[in-house]
Amino acid sequence: MILRLSAFVTLIYAIGFVVFAMTLPGPVGHVRTDAVLVVTGGPGRIPRGLEVLRAGDADRLFVSGVDPEVTRSEFASQFKVSKAEMRCCVTLGHLAVDTRSNAGEAAQWMESNGVKSVRLVTTDWHMRRAAGELHYSIPKTIKVIDDAVPSDPSLGQLFLEYNKLIISTVTQGWPL
Repeated sequence: MILRLSAFVTLIYAIGFVVFAMTLPGPVGHVRTDAVLVVTGGPGRIPRGLEVLRAGDADRLFVSGVDPEVTRSEFASQFKVSKAEMRCCVTLGHLAVDTRSNAGEAAQWMESNGVKSVRLVTTDWHMRRAAGELHYSIPKTIKVIDDAVPSDPSLGQLFLEYNKLIISTVTQGWPL
């Protein structure tokens, strides 16, 4: 009996991993939101957030998880953001250190800025967990649009992220 149960759980786990790996989300087109939320940690995320902002699809950009030693001028220089654009439209969050704290930091920023809709920008393999953590941290009234940056993750990255997603799901109690 225990052997059958173990085999069944292993099969479900393996099928879940295949579905996870084969159905990574993708980018979205022009969808208007109040703000763009970029969680740091992977290539292409910040450039995608700036692209959305500059296309007029959002009025503000919040970058969560920026290293505390990075100044606004260093960020502006690295990503070619004008002083005017930094002043009006870009906020750097320096408190988050992981996906869960990204969600908490973003939730505080959205509440204090009256954000009712947000475009979440992160890497395709990270989107499900980041979106789940964000949904857990914000009121249900805030609309979230997932905008995944395409990547070419290794099998190891996918495996690690799948396991983190399962753990996050269990600890937060939100559905896969």
